[in-house]
Amino acid sequence: MPAQIIDGKEFSARIRQQVRAGVDRRLAAGLRAPGLAVILVGDDPASQIYVRNKRKACAESGILSVSHDLPADTTQTELLAMIDRLNDDPTVDGILVQLPLPPHIDDETVIERIRADKDVDGFHPYNIGRLTVRMPTMRPCTPHGVMRLLDGIGEKYKGRHAVVVGASNHVGRPMALELLLAGATITVCHRFTRDTAEHVRQADILVVAAGKPGLIKGEWIREGATVIDVGINRLPDGSLCGDVEYEPAAARAAWITPVPGGVGPMTVAVLMENTLHACVTHHS
Repeated sequence: MPAQIIDGKEFSARIRQQVRAGVDRRLAAGLRAPGLAVILVGDDPASQIYVRNKRKACAESGILSVSHDLPADTTQTELLAMIDRLNDDPTVDGILVQLPLPPHIDDETVIERIRADKDVDGFHPYNIGRLTVRMPTMRPCTPHGVMRLLDGIGEKYKGRHAVVVGASNHVGRPMALELLLAGATITVCHRFTRDTAEHVRQADILVVAAGKPGLIKGEWIREGATVIDVGINRLPDGSLCGDVEYEPAAARAAWITPVPGGVGPMTVAVLMENTLHACVTHHS
């Protein structure tokens, strides 16, 4: 029986509606709307699309989005100075710096400069550390969005083996922490892992975030597994695909996310949720 599709667009629409309701309650009480500062350095086409989608989501959610589009030759010192100003701005609840940055700017230095309570991406070491010790506050958007999808289909975690393919700081590692927090038994595969296929075959829950089209073969998928494909890759013909061979995987899995339309919309929705959370919890 073909896998059931996990519709990220549907789930994300519900979250955005909940955020909008929360913002409307604030406005009705005479409080200000949450504010999100979005910084884009350079003119990378993919980054421009991502930022445009985030700004659109802000408008739909009632969040005030303030855009800062900077030229590619902006220095690291200039960018850090802007972040300092936004850190001190009481109308800004969240600061988002679109990654990747130009090569002359160090991503981690920029991430650490953002105040942890305004780090709505959830990338700051403080926020990752809180997740590690089971005291989450600002949670990384993509991993938490995946958890919302899994919760939405009634996924059970305790006693289940979850395999995460990819160990990036922004997705793979916090994804493993989220699943561990939920009670799953975790395996993380990365570029030094021997026989990734064998690990994938053991997965009740498989989350793939490697950024390599078709890396995970459909025949590796365990019958009845839940498959979450975080990857989004553009092929030479302009089409998009994930990190998992979709059709053969869908023939074996119980649940699967499409690409596009799966995890991507959830990342943006959780960003909106984090911005409202920052406003209500830290800055009101």
